[in-house]
Formats: sequence, C-alpha cells, structure tokens
Amino acid sequence: MQPTTPRIAIIGAGPGGLTCARVLQRHGMPVTLFDRDTSAGARPQGGTLDMQPHSGQVALQEAGLDEGFRALARPEGQEMRLLDRTGTVLLQRTPAPDEEQSPEIDRGELRRLLLDSLAPGTVRWGHYLRTLHPIGDGTHKAEFDDGHTATFDLVIGADGAWSRVRPLLSDATPHYSGVTFVETGFDDADTRHPAVARLVGDGSMMALSGGKGLIAQRNSGGRIRVYAAFRGSQDWAAERGLNLDDTEAVRAALLETFTGWDGQLLALLQDNDGGFINRPLFALPVPHAWPHTPGLTLLGDAAHLMTPFSGMGANLAMLDGCELARALALPRSLKGAGGAPVADLDAAVRAYEAAMLPRSAKAAEGSARGLDNAFAHDAPRGALHHLRHRLRHR
Repeated sequence: MQPTTPRIAIIGAGPGGLTCARVLQRHGMPVTLFDRDTSAGARPQGGTLDMQPHSGQVALQEAGLDEGFRALARPEGQEMRLLDRTGTVLLQRTPAPDEEQSPEIDRGELRRLLLDSLAPGTVRWGHYLRTLHPIGDGTHKAEFDDGHTATFDLVIGADGAWSRVRPLLSDATPHYSGVTFVETGFDDADTRHPAVARLVGDGSMMALSGGKGLIAQRNSGGRIRVYAAFRGSQDWAAERGLNLDDTEAVRAALLETFTGWDGQLLALLQDNDGGFINRPLFALPVPHAWPHTPGLTLLGDAAHLMTPFSGMGANLAMLDGCELARALALPRSLKGAGGAPVADLDAAVRAYEAAMLPRSAKAAEGSARGLDNAFAHDAPRGALHHLRHRLRHR
C-alpha cells in the first residue's frame, strides 16, 4: 500500500524541476528538490528564453506565475534577424507593438521567479546525487555525496544532460552533435557598443554561411550574449594548441575561422567584453524512450536533451514539469475504500510518459533538422526555409 502522502524527490533545480515543484505545492503535495549547486546564485544561468504560448506559458499559468512573468518579460525580444556572411539581412521579423505571443525572459530572472514561489526549505542546495538504490515496491533510497540518504516513493530526474537518474531507466548517453558554440558577450551594449546593438536589434540575430555562424541575442540590462558556432571537433582548442583562458589567442583563432566575413559581424569577436567559453552541443538519440519503471521518471533535458535549434528546450521542460505535477495531483481527488485520498503514483507517471515521450521525440527531430540546416554547406538557404516554417507555425 502506498502512503496517502507520497514522498517525492526532484533532482535538479532547473526550469522543469522548479515548475514541477511549484505546481505540486499548489495542489498541496509535499516535495523536496535537490540541486548540486551550493546556492541559487552559484553559477550563471545562461541567456534568454522565449516563453511559448502552448508550453512555457501554459506551465507558468498553472504555476500561478503568469502575472509575475509578464512583469519581467520583454515582448520586444521576439524580434529575429537572419543574415548571411556579407551582413545582408535575409529575414527580419519585428513584433507588432502590442504583440506578446512569445515574449523573452532571461533564464536567471525566470529561475528567481520560480524559486521565490516555493515554500521555504523546498530546495536543498549542495546535494549532488551519487546513486539510487531500488528497495522494492517502486521506492528508492537516494544517496548524496555528503553521505546524506533518504527514501522516496518517486524520484523525478530533472538534472539535465548528464542526469544521475537516467542510467536507471535508459542506456542512452548524450552524443556530441558536431557543432560547438564559443560564448562571449557585451555589457551596456547600447551605450558602449552601439554598432553591435544596432546589428543585433531588440531580439536575436543569426548570421550563417558554410557550416559556421555568428549568433547574438539581447538579454536584459543592456547585455548582448554572442556565440561563434562552427562544425568541428569538440576539442578544437586543444587540437590547435590553444588555452581557452588566453582570450587574445582564442580571439585570433576565431577571427581566422571566420575569415572573409563582413566587418560588422567580425566586431562580435573583436570588441567583446571578457573572455570566451567553450560550449560544445550535445543531444540524446532521437527518439529517446525507456521502459516504464515504478518510482522513477525524467523530465526536461534528462529526458530529451536536444540542441537549441528546436527553440523548445526550456519550454518543453516546464511543460513536462507542469503535466507531471498535474497527473500526480489528480488522483488525490479520488477516494479509497475508507474515504481517504489515494495517490496512484504509477498510473500518474505512466499517463505523463505516454504524452511526453512522443511530444519530445517530435521536437527533437525538429531540433536535429534545424541544426543540420543552420550548419549545412549551403547555409543559410535551408535555415531560411526552416525559420520561415517555424514562424508560420508558432
């Protein structure tokens, strides 16, 4: 017999895990969330996200955070530009003044919004999951690197690309996509780097040609985040004898990689603030599925890691978390023989997985096509077609 109040653990305090915890708490279900970071501000959270109406925004509404999201979001961030290597604009989408279909929000601001909505003590920082031990009837004992252990009726792996929960469900591991991003950026761009600010506009800009790209996106506070992207080895820097901490050497190597590109685009590599961060892109096999296993499930990147070219990663993670929480909360409205609430965790997880797995497979297929189009030898031709299709079906 399962307890009437199930013991639920979420591993990973990303958008999906936080959304799941928030929706569970709104339905009166206790949950504990464990994250390996030592605190909420232990590391940067990355760039900006467009919250889409049928996924991320649905999750925020279910979490009761739509008003808070609207106060932080940037509708103007929906602007999109596609250029070629000469700086010629091939596609430009500018949102209408009153359009808020998929407004942008910085990852850090979204995380704070979700964290602030949780009951105090929900997140246990500095807890890295070492292993899970099945102990029967779908329960698992979690062991953390500090020696702490706890037993749960359901463990939800929301712990990203290198999930510690996934190996108990699937033999799949992320593979290198063949494309690497090298990140840099500009601070106070409108004042200190006006030419770059004009090039990027209010949203995102992508220049593509021959398996390479320069991608920039506007963040809040005047920040512009930039990625130099190219096909090649994930160890490209070491193979060229480069130390990634040597900013000028990396800059010279990237400028050589983009030889022949227009000067206004090369300014994204020449005038940046700070150094460069190597970010090779990984993805899980498509489709990725697993045999249903009582007491365990996955959401977000742990379940369906894909490259950024779906435009859906965080949105899907939040929708996953929302739908899983709703499925888990629904059976509590049912009554057992004695009139007490029952929580059929296994049936709830099965229902969630039945909806999530095909949805994520479709998105991952689209992401793989988007990546191939963006970094094809004839780019940006395929990318232009792909973006037009995405915009028509938003």
